[in-house]
Amino acid sequence: MDEKSTSSHQRLLVFLLMVLIFGVFMIQYACPSSSECKMLHQLGAWFTLGGKRGTHIGESESQDGLQKDPYIAEDGALARFVPRFNFTKPDLNRVVDFNIKGDDVIVFLHIQKTGGTTFGRHLVRNIQLERPCECHAGQKKCTCLRPGKKETWLFSRFSTGWSCGLHADWTELTRCVPSRMDSRETQKNQPSRNYYYITILRDPVSRYLSEWRHVQRGATWKASLHVCDGRSPTVSELPGCYSGDDWSGCSLQEFMDCPYNLASNRQTRMLADLSLVGCYNVSTMSEDERWPVLLDSAKRNLKGMAFFGLTEYQRKTQYLFERTFNLQFIAPFTQLNGTRASSVEVPPETQERIRRLNRWDVELYDYARDLFLQRFQVARQQEHRQAREQRQQERRRLRGRFSQKQGRRLKPTETARPTGVETEEQQREMAAEDSVESEVLFPDWWDVDENSTMEDYIGNVEQW
Repeated sequence: MDEKSTSSHQRLLVFLLMVLIFGVFMIQYACPSSSECKMLHQLGAWFTLGGKRGTHIGESESQDGLQKDPYIAEDGALARFVPRFNFTKPDLNRVVDFNIKGDDVIVFLHIQKTGGTTFGRHLVRNIQLERPCECHAGQKKCTCLRPGKKETWLFSRFSTGWSCGLHADWTELTRCVPSRMDSRETQKNQPSRNYYYITILRDPVSRYLSEWRHVQRGATWKASLHVCDGRSPTVSELPGCYSGDDWSGCSLQEFMDCPYNLASNRQTRMLADLSLVGCYNVSTMSEDERWPVLLDSAKRNLKGMAFFGLTEYQRKTQYLFERTFNLQFIAPFTQLNGTRASSVEVPPETQERIRRLNRWDVELYDYARDLFLQRFQVARQQEHRQAREQRQQERRRLRGRFSQKQGRRLKPTETARPTGVETEEQQREMAAEDSVESEVLFPDWWDVDENSTMEDYIGNVEQW
């Protein structure tokens, strides 16, 4: 190769490199927030390894000629999920008639260190809406208005701020939200709204460790109001665990030793109606009486919520939210490989002590996980059944058209049979579908290839 040709190739490479650099700068300018940029999602789909497009919720990918379920546990385990609790059909079929153009409001109850920040951002940045939320760089809150109205449809940290106090619980939100929403209305006749409460729960041990690490770095929730029965608790009712501005550098032992630490059983406390036990006045009843009441209340409120998700099941959480509210996310949820809490080396005996300190949260989470997975299984089975019925209807339609061309029509009582046009494989598939026409919804919910195990737990929470 002569010098002239070499020089030409070098100039070409320099030109291509400059084009690449210019393209990177343009993308950064157009999409300063890469996680929420539709352009980057599209580019990622184009340049996926092997030229294959990534799958979204509800889509399936092919592997060795078989359909791969996107909800199978990431470790590939096919252990059968065996339910422990009995729920009614209304408990499991959670689909609400959410009217974003009307007066309905989604209220997000954000429990500390459960992945609520990540989920909250999904709500304001990642939902396909006729009128998307307006989010600006450098601002924590987004403006989420209904189509054609100057009123929000979402009550959350990233839309309305901490309007009812920092990390307000069930007791605070159910009494505060209606009045806050009404105060935003200028018309005299206030609308009758439907409030749809949602939340995210997390494995109690992981959540507790995550909160310890958060506090250890200087975080506090002193701005929390803890309003119950119209007032905040006194210092004697709710003593602090530390003096000074924060509890920076506290050891795990110190964190566990404080008897007033609200991190213990936080999820149960935040989901229960505290007025049932005299709020924060622990002198009204003993601990043995108080906590069973709180646990029953938390279970009842959780089951009655429009939706709740689990940090350890991101894809299933997305699927159930979309199905419950008939809303679609732009980009799929991701299950992160680890968090700082998961990297903490905790001896087995310390983990056991954390479980004892959070025994009510452990019971609540077991209940929530069982309900969550049952809801998922029922929803998936219904989806499969609807798809099967649609395929059968389409086949009947095609058979009818073919029969008409042959000069005869099927009688209403006549069973459609293969016309000879279908392949042997199609005939076997139709025969198999016909054989399950009378399939009963209960109790055969738990198909082996759709279940997850406890090893599915990989925390997708706020990264420290």
